[in-house]
Amino acid sequence: MTAPARTAAYHAVRAVSSGRAGLPSALHASRAHLTDERDRSLAAEIVTGTFRWQRSLDHLIEHFSRRRVAKLDSEIVAILRLSLYQLLHLTRVPASAVVDDAVDLTRAARKPSASGFVNAVLRATLRQRHKLPLPARPAPPADRNAALAYLGITHSHPEWLVARWLDRYGFDNAERWVQFNNDTPSLTLRVNRLQATREDAIAALAQDDVETEPTRFAPDGLVVTRGNPLRRPPDGLVYVQDEASQLVPAVVAASAGERVLDLCASPGGKTLVMAADMNDVGRIVASDVRPRRLTLLQETIKMAQTRCVSVVRVPQVGPLPFEPTFDAVLVDAPCSGLGTVRRDPDIRWRRHEGDLAALARDQLALLMRAADVVRPGGRLVYATCSSEPEENDGVVANFVANRPSFRIVDLHSHADAVIAPFIDAQGFFRTTPPAHGLEAFYAALLVRS
Repeated sequence: MTAPARTAAYHAVRAVSSGRAGLPSALHASRAHLTDERDRSLAAEIVTGTFRWQRSLDHLIEHFSRRRVAKLDSEIVAILRLSLYQLLHLTRVPASAVVDDAVDLTRAARKPSASGFVNAVLRATLRQRHKLPLPARPAPPADRNAALAYLGITHSHPEWLVARWLDRYGFDNAERWVQFNNDTPSLTLRVNRLQATREDAIAALAQDDVETEPTRFAPDGLVVTRGNPLRRPPDGLVYVQDEASQLVPAVVAASAGERVLDLCASPGGKTLVMAADMNDVGRIVASDVRPRRLTLLQETIKMAQTRCVSVVRVPQVGPLPFEPTFDAVLVDAPCSGLGTVRRDPDIRWRRHEGDLAALARDQLALLMRAADVVRPGGRLVYATCSSEPEENDGVVANFVANRPSFRIVDLHSHADAVIAPFIDAQGFFRTTPPAHGLEAFYAALLVRS
């Protein structure tokens, strides 16, 4: 009988690869049928690891099968990928069990004639597991083609993306970036400062057998070192939020009594940071366009017990339903998400270089709409979780070219100590894996004259 975790992982991998579901929803659906927490954890690890190492796994499949992955049945590709991931990266799992389950999954997928093929590919890989035929680190790294093969195949990233990082940051930084993306991220929390201090939260979590330590940069952040805080009854004490994401609201620098618009607010993490910065005094309008996102946002705000936040649905196109009265507007724009590849490994395969121009057009249009509701002298902050300049500096440059009443503010002359380490030479907020060990986030501050 096939192990339940591997069966669940297979269905999740198939759902994501076919485009029927995103990674979070596929994981949720597949794990819902597992009652043992260990099986649930193993299934999640197999699925995320399979997508993290997909290009390397495909390279090995093609090498040992002498067939192109594109020519194989999609069910067989999914079985080989998740089985190879287990054989090469989860060494605590007996290899014989992985191979036997792969053969059983092949038959269950109604591909019995391929069971011998699957068995042969896995066993051939096992025989060379200590000397895999993957591109070696080039010496010297100035050999561009060798560098791209090493960064892209051995470290499992799309070639177009590593080529961009190689050209902008150099080989060593690009290597650190892909290594960062392939590390399993720690669970990071943000303490709801309206309810407790970080020290109080550490003590409260410890009572539930959850050990944490402070984040390196975010003043309200905690890294989970042991235990699972998600098993605690939700009480609004802490929220899951990446450390770089926690830092972005410091660019807004919201203060008590101000009127602030968080335009793309769901799930609400940055909204709550700004509410704490304002000591819950003033007014934050938290908005989004999709009903499901609004429901999630409302639940977050209610759980946090903040009084200064109102949730409003805004139209997807056309003018925003507000007057130009906001002291600050945060546009945390929908983007490629290429800065969060470590946390969402399937993004690297879902996004393509050709997507960036269309995303940048939508981001510029959103920023233009937001500009209309900023009061004279007010602040407009544009932020993304993208690593790519088309979505960041390019959008801001196009915006100020079209809206001369706004000027870019050099954050060196404006920011507090929290974000000072992340201000680049151009005066923008920018985090990167090689420089800071954080996901790639970007923010620009503009002021209306």
